[in-house]
Amino acid sequence: MNSNIISKVNSIFILVSFFCIIQSCKNKATKTEPKPTQITQEASPFFKLSLAQWSLHKYVLEEKKSPFHFASQAKELGFEGLEYVNHLYAKEIETLGFDIVIDSLLVLSKKHKMRNVLIMIDGQGDLADPDVTVRDKAVENHKQWVDAAQKLGCHSIRVNTFGTNDPVLWVPSVVDGLKKLATYAATKNINVLCENHGWLSSDVPVLMDAISKVNMANCGTLPDFGNWCIKRKDITAKWGECEEVYPNKYKGIETLLTKAKAVSAKAYDFDENGNETTLDFPRIIQMVKDANYRGYIGVEYEGDRLSENEGIIAIRDLLLKSAKIVK
Repeated sequence: MNSNIISKVNSIFILVSFFCIIQSCKNKATKTEPKPTQITQEASPFFKLSLAQWSLHKYVLEEKKSPFHFASQAKELGFEGLEYVNHLYAKEIETLGFDIVIDSLLVLSKKHKMRNVLIMIDGQGDLADPDVTVRDKAVENHKQWVDAAQKLGCHSIRVNTFGTNDPVLWVPSVVDGLKKLATYAATKNINVLCENHGWLSSDVPVLMDAISKVNMANCGTLPDFGNWCIKRKDITAKWGECEEVYPNKYKGIETLLTKAKAVSAKAYDFDENGNETTLDFPRIIQMVKDANYRGYIGVEYEGDRLSENEGIIAIRDLLLKSAKIVK
């Protein structure tokens, strides 16, 4: 390694360390958490485990701890891969600069021997907006994150496609936005993935029609076990009380898996046997295996009853248990 590279790496560590110190960051939790289960070679499932950083959003946004702890946290909890959330680094990007943040994440992932899997992109504009000017601006905003994904060694970025609740307007709009972004992302060997993330993106036939019309190898899906609200009571709200739910989430997941390049195992709560109270995990994992998906499954805890670490471990263990059941 030449002296310039060594100097750059050392500078990154100093900057990250300094930023953590001024926030009084601590790597250890303030209370006792369950310890990770060691996965032996004999017990290895057909998939790999990654951690979605949104599972730790309270750690960053409410506890005001550093998002740079993500790689070490995921490692300690027994994961191999990292799924970043871009807006959890907003303050760090403003303070340190975009390139320093991305370089820091690369250094930290290598230090902890973690695989960078994907980046979940929020707040960069709407790729499905009916206004082409707004769409094109969103495409341009996403390009730096495509570049970041390439630098980190990720295979994909996940994008949002809210736009409008009118499918007649939504389909041509989202096809245009996705095709423009995917064309750029293809030059960087990065996939652009659509998650069932609410509104028409959770109406599976409509989303799959759009993906088909984009018709690019690097534009696919990220099936999420949750996120099945296609209409809010406030039709202009992205989040909030749901009025209409997609009628068959299992059929929806099965269909999304035909174009999947990543999978999100979202869960909310668990019964006394460790099973998710609203989702049949063994049934879903069987569908994932039947679809011949062998990549990373990202753990995403979105409940309130358990702590973030407890919820993450509950999903991880349920995935491992489900993998032993499937045929």
